[in-house]
Amino acid sequence: MKPATPDYAGLIRFLVQPFLETPDALRIDCEVLANGSRIWVRMAFEGTDKGRVFGRGGRNVQAIRSAIEGVAKAAGQTVNLDIYGGGQHRDNGDDRPPRPPRSSPRPDAPKRPTKN
Repeated sequence: MKPATPDYAGLIRFLVQPFLETPDALRIDCEVLANGSRIWVRMAFEGTDKGRVFGRGGRNVQAIRSAIEGVAKAAGQTVNLDIYGGGQHRDNGDDRPPRPPRSSPRPDAPKRPTKN
């Protein structure tokens, strides 16, 4: 008898909906690959909800990923989660462009007085 595949869509919906202002916009697609041992989950939601779903530093989305990976491991499967939601996709949910490296001190920085 083949073990039942967990309801990944239901689990993700349960974990993500509390973060959403527009829960009706949540879309989840699960694709079973490689003889049922690999699961590919795609999730999409409104861009305005992106910050809440990802959380500070990506903590919320990491917790969601950990939960579904644990369920998959218990079922003898591996799972991959792709997230789409408003604009460019980044794992940490940060929309700011990366800072350029600072090679020299700022020109307006005050100078320390020297002892003579």
